[in-house]
Amino acid sequence: MNCPRPFAAPRRERPTLTLRGRLVEFSRTWVMGILNLTPDSFFAGSRTLSADDALLRVRAMLGQGADIIDIGACSTRPGSAPASADEELSRLSEPLEAIRKAFPEAIISVDTFRTHVARECLEKWKVDIINDISGGEDDGMLEAVARAGAGYVMMHMRGTPATMDSLCHYEADVTTEVVRELAFRLDNARRAGVANVIVDPGFGFAKTPEQGYELLSRLDRLKVLGCPILAGLSRKRMVREAAGCDLADALIPTVAMNAAAILKGADIIRVHDVSEAVLTAKSIDMLCLE
Repeated sequence: MNCPRPFAAPRRERPTLTLRGRLVEFSRTWVMGILNLTPDSFFAGSRTLSADDALLRVRAMLGQGADIIDIGACSTRPGSAPASADEELSRLSEPLEAIRKAFPEAIISVDTFRTHVARECLEKWKVDIINDISGGEDDGMLEAVARAGAGYVMMHMRGTPATMDSLCHYEADVTTEVVRELAFRLDNARRAGVANVIVDPGFGFAKTPEQGYELLSRLDRLKVLGCPILAGLSRKRMVREAAGCDLADALIPTVAMNAAAILKGADIIRVHDVSEAVLTAKSIDMLCLE
């Protein structure tokens, strides 16, 4: 079979972003590595509780090929009660300071839904992206991101982590409703001056596993929004239920689901296991279509 170009090129036009003045072109699938500065995130293997350990983990993930490091200090697992804003900032402060000093060129994302926390991270540590599970619900969040010229991951969710499992009813099919609700939030972001938006359908957030499978199978429908697409599937309940495995054995089904996401249009995959994700992305990106 004659295949002069990587699969990524013929399947769609790849988007670009500008992160604090730095042009980013998604000429291949990017990998976002997860760093949790929490004692209660759902996957224990991602938890890091000291600045030294965080620095070691970031060094390892960058060495394995991570393109973005996503740092969270407030668990958003289903049913969880969030840490206070002060606790979240306290957990972020020392590790972010060390990471920025050691890796000044690394693309750093902070996973927070609080404007106060986002503003501090944008101004003090010059983080590149805010990853907001609420899609801009907190007053001032969008304006803070716009002012910094940072990227913004806009995730789809209903309610809060404590209530979202009761909000899984969709009038139309789940993909149509997710696209519609993201489009509304995207319009708000544009009006606030946020120019560089990444959309995330929010697998596991106000979606049953069955709805997650449907959404994954139609992920390419999010392309209508005109933004890079992020898929966060790593070791989640829908992945474990599909394979009939527990959390410890969820790596292989995660690889399979990530491959499916890339084939359906994901530009970024958010993962706990960076090395395996990088190999998955490289392999799928090298495929081609007749």
